[in-house]
Amino acid sequence: MATHTLKTAIQGASDSVAIIIPSKPNPLTVTYDGLIKEVTSFQHKLAAIGITHGSPVSIATVNSYEFIISFLAASWQRAVAAPLNPAYKQEEFEFYIEDVKSAIVLVPRGAYQAGSPAVKAAKKFNSAIAECYWDDAKKEVALDVKELGQLKGQGKQEVLTAQPDDVALVLHTSGTTSRPKVVPLTHRNLTRTMKNIQATYNLTKDDRTMLVMPLFHVHGLLCALLAPLYSGGSMVVPAKFSAQEFWRDFITHKANWYTAVPTIHQILLKHPAPSPLPKIRFIRSCSSPLSPTVFYQLEDTFKAPVLEAYAMTEAAHQMTSNPLPPAKRKPGTVGLGQGVEVVILNDAGDKLPQGAEGEISIKGENVTKGYLNNAEANASAFTKDGYFRTGDQGKLDEDGYVIITGRIKELINKGGEKISPIELDNVLTRHPAVSEAVSFAIPDELYGQEIGVAIVLKPGQKLGQDDLRHWVGDKLAKFKVPKKVYFTDVMPKTATGKIQRRIVAETMVKQDDKAKL
Repeated sequence: MATHTLKTAIQGASDSVAIIIPSKPNPLTVTYDGLIKEVTSFQHKLAAIGITHGSPVSIATVNSYEFIISFLAASWQRAVAAPLNPAYKQEEFEFYIEDVKSAIVLVPRGAYQAGSPAVKAAKKFNSAIAECYWDDAKKEVALDVKELGQLKGQGKQEVLTAQPDDVALVLHTSGTTSRPKVVPLTHRNLTRTMKNIQATYNLTKDDRTMLVMPLFHVHGLLCALLAPLYSGGSMVVPAKFSAQEFWRDFITHKANWYTAVPTIHQILLKHPAPSPLPKIRFIRSCSSPLSPTVFYQLEDTFKAPVLEAYAMTEAAHQMTSNPLPPAKRKPGTVGLGQGVEVVILNDAGDKLPQGAEGEISIKGENVTKGYLNNAEANASAFTKDGYFRTGDQGKLDEDGYVIITGRIKELINKGGEKISPIELDNVLTRHPAVSEAVSFAIPDELYGQEIGVAIVLKPGQKLGQDDLRHWVGDKLAKFKVPKKVYFTDVMPKTATGKIQRRIVAETMVKQDDKAKL
């Protein structure tokens, strides 16, 4: 498998179904033969406008057939797919487009004329802009180039064949002390994860998943898209998750498993279960801690085994998972290493004995070789023996199952969305009335964690919680808007004058609790 690329991994070409887009009134059903034909055609279109080895291709569309085609075609062309959250505001698009030096930005139909945030950001950095959409009249995915930008004069390029160590995908992972880090993932990394996931869940051509996680994250991209393709299975791909339509599409199109963050599981539990229940082979949970309470509710309600997994962008998603029955599932753990070596290290990088707490660290072919252009981050993230430090604290139980006991890093994990408090601090302190700002996680029943911020106003300034939240909403994506704003006259600090998020969070929550009494 080490010599395989994404292309060779999914070329079990046949007339079996690969993708179903449950659009109204007529769903789009694509076979493997049709998928490979369409990706190859789109690869030729990319080559014709100048996309070649190493060209960053930013994809700013919702989950869709065109997303899948453009992602696969870019990677087959030895280009670098750089998916972006289509809900970003212009300032966020600008950061990511500049950071990866996007050669082209793909946007939905109508986005160019509307002057969408992604289009405005692409124009600023002279990236090519193309609308990408399913052309029902021509029965193909269109690449409607609106501006060639930096590709002007590039000319037609050769159609290439990807190599195992080509970078296929770049994603950003938020840091707590610096700008977001760029994670490059090669065809080798991705293909290994596809193989690991297939082996963990015994995926075959008879399995069909309901894809509800966003494809701009490794969770949806690797587990719900690429692993099923590697297995010869299939997927149902709605544009977004809808609790009202989930079970209708799941049953209509005969899905038998799904993977999601705990937030989505909890939303489904709040809605009536279908009757009769469909046959569900398993339910996977990942990207945020699943409480044992929700675990048991899911199994009881949907009569299917729930398998909690543990993943990171740097590992091309999956690192550990609870196994399928009849093997043991342990609520409160994230299971066993899956195709990776899992160890617990102390600060010096030494392995700790079973049961001892330390930093969860891994080694495997799916793990990135290092962040792009960030020697400092690489030095701290990788040990001399080649283990990647996850930043999570944990231990191995008596059966080798991984128990996460806390986060060493200070990222806010809102239902699987990893949010950098530093990014929020920087935005908040740009408000003309704000003197100091510290962001932190607060407990939340639905999302696991929500965003709290402590604010010190400048002398004589007044600012309401809703006004600040609205201001942040104009600068950042909706999921980054704080839920709770704590106004304080003095920011809590250590004896040496340092601000520690944990201390700030504890102080603010205690003050809030007292005020409610």
